[in-house]
Parts: sequence; C-alpha cells; structure tokens
Amino acid sequence: MTPALIQQLLGVALVLAWLAVVVATALGVRRRWPDQREWSRKVVHIGTGPVVLLAWWLGIAREVALPAALVVTLATALNHRFRLLPAVEDVGRHSYGTIAYGGSIAILLALFWPQQPLAVAAGVLVMAIGDGMAGLLGPQIRSPRWRLFGQNKSLGGTAAMAIGSALVLVLLQLIGQRAGISTPALPTLMLLALIATGLEQLSGYGIDNLSVPITTGWLWQSWSS
Repeated sequence: MTPALIQQLLGVALVLAWLAVVVATALGVRRRWPDQREWSRKVVHIGTGPVVLLAWWLGIAREVALPAALVVTLATALNHRFRLLPAVEDVGRHSYGTIAYGGSIAILLALFWPQQPLAVAAGVLVMAIGDGMAGLLGPQIRSPRWRLFGQNKSLGGTAAMAIGSALVLVLLQLIGQRAGISTPALPTLMLLALIATGLEQLSGYGIDNLSVPITTGWLWQSWSS
C-alpha cells in the first residue's frame, strides 16, 4: 500500500473510533437517564461535530469523506425508520433532524471540501454546538417560552444557541488565522451567529438541521476576506 492510502485508512479508522465512542456515550446516557430521551440524542448531535476538524487534521480526501457522509446519512435514515439505536432517534416527536444533519454535512463536503474546510466546519459545528447547547440548556433554564410552527422555544435556549454559535465561529476564526486561511471579520461572525440563531427558530420536522449548517457554511465562505 502507498503512504497516501495508509494515511487515508488510518484517518477513517480514527474517525470511526471517535464515532463509536460518541454512540457508546449516548447509549450510556440513555441507560443512566431513560426519561431524558433528548439528552442521548444531543450527545450524538454534539459529538459528531468535531469529526470535521478531525478529518481536516488527518487529511481525509474528498473521495473518502463525501461517500462516508452519504453512508452515514443513509444509516440515520434506516435508523429513523427501524429504530435500531433508540438513543440516537427516539425523542418522542416527529423529526427528520438526524437525517437532515447527515445530509447537510454531505452537501457541505460536496460544496467546499477540502479547499475550504473551515466553511464545512463552521456549518457543522454551529449546528452541533449551538443547537446542542440550546437543546440541553433550554429546558433547564426558567425563561419566557413560545411556540413556533409546532416547536417549543425559549429565551434561554435561544440565548444558548446564539452564544454557542458565536463561540464556535470565533474559535474557527482563530484556527483559520493560525493556519493562514482567510476568515470573516469579527463583526461579521456575530451577524452570522445571529442569522444561524434565527434559522434555528424555524425547526419544524428538524429542518433547521439542514438550513442552519448550509447557510452558515455558505455565508462563512462568501464573507471570508
């Protein structure tokens, strides 16, 4: 085998190992807190986000990353249908969020990988961390609540989404500066975090898992200078 092939195989193995740890953690959370179905799902949601940075660091090629994302999306669709891993999907409400999340990662990879890895990372991590924090903290914080398009929202969850998104984008900006990659300016990042937070409000059937990552990734790339 060539060194390049060995590097790709090693990269895939490490990514699969990370995902196995994430799923195992979600299953453990599900067993420990069976009444908190959203928690195990958010563990998967948040834990899969850093895979993009891991794939970039490992130099995983487009020819490997994109088919892998499509396979994962297909697997989440099958899990949604047959509930093979309830910790990932069973949240007691009708949502295609996990399928849309995998689909958005595949679309971002098709559009930007590997030439603009930070655009992919921005889209994926804003959804993973920002929306993940909103889902975990929103129900725990006593704050004004409202219902929008059949989905419960709260000021605490919305603030968690905005803060989490802003922190992710600033961190990616620092990574980009160290790597010599152009990134949006700080005020633009704050606007981008607000746009992502606004899109997250429109989350019926999990559509925000598609709209937030793709819009964020596209705007990151468009606004990079």
